[in-house]
Amino acid sequence: MHPIQLRQSIREMLNEDIGAGDITTESLVEANHRSSAVLLAKQSGVIAGLPIVALVFQELDPHLEFQAQVAEGQKVEAYQTIAVLSGSTRAILTAERVALNLLQRMSGIATLTRQLVDQLEGLDCRVLDTRKTTPGLRQFEKYAVRTGGGTNHRFGLSHGVMLKDNHIAFAGSLENAVKKVHKRVGHMVQIEVEADTLEQVQEALSLPIHALLLDNMDVETLRKAVKMIDGKVWTEASGGITPDTIRSIAETGVNAVSVGYLTHSATALDISLDFVEEGIENHA
Repeated sequence: MHPIQLRQSIREMLNEDIGAGDITTESLVEANHRSSAVLLAKQSGVIAGLPIVALVFQELDPHLEFQAQVAEGQKVEAYQTIAVLSGSTRAILTAERVALNLLQRMSGIATLTRQLVDQLEGLDCRVLDTRKTTPGLRQFEKYAVRTGGGTNHRFGLSHGVMLKDNHIAFAGSLENAVKKVHKRVGHMVQIEVEADTLEQVQEALSLPIHALLLDNMDVETLRKAVKMIDGKVWTEASGGITPDTIRSIAETGVNAVSVGYLTHSATALDISLDFVEEGIENHA
């Protein structure tokens, strides 16, 4: 994400939460009061988003010091300190919820992604995300996938052609759909076609495409499809992929597996912010 875009996104998130002002904090804390606090992992997982979280706090206090205690993408254990910050108490309290929401969400996605990537150790197969992201958070969630060791699929509708069943039905046939797309897009744009059956795979291979999404095929059908394709186009398996099935699906020889629940169903990692100054403790 470009720095300007990143800061704009952070400001929008803070504005949503703060509105006309943090009336609780401003009523209780003097404007010049300073504090130190720690970000503490309450469970094991992979940390993602520390540089972004630092910017959240620094948006309200440009002089706030943020010291990460772990590397981005590092796996941590429960009750491990992941960052130490020092600055305006008002800024820390006011930015806390936005910062934690982002850090917990992104770390949860990175943790789940790492679990699936580890399942494919030794195989030449990537774990892909999808566009099934939270509106407004796609850049952050896809960053978390990369931090967890996964690979990003297209970021948006303008980043590549994906011909699904509804597109093909509207065009009248797959051949018509591919022809119409080629008239519209340049040679640099990749075209991927969704196929549910071996017959659709065979038809797609006769057309000028770059990739095939093999959707909801069982392992045996996937294996036959990969053999039929024989490296002519890039292959991606999707649908019915779980931690228990992902390795057997990858072993069919597909280039990648795409997993929507990386972003739409990941559980947030439990992380807290605790003040360490005397008199201000265990703020969550």
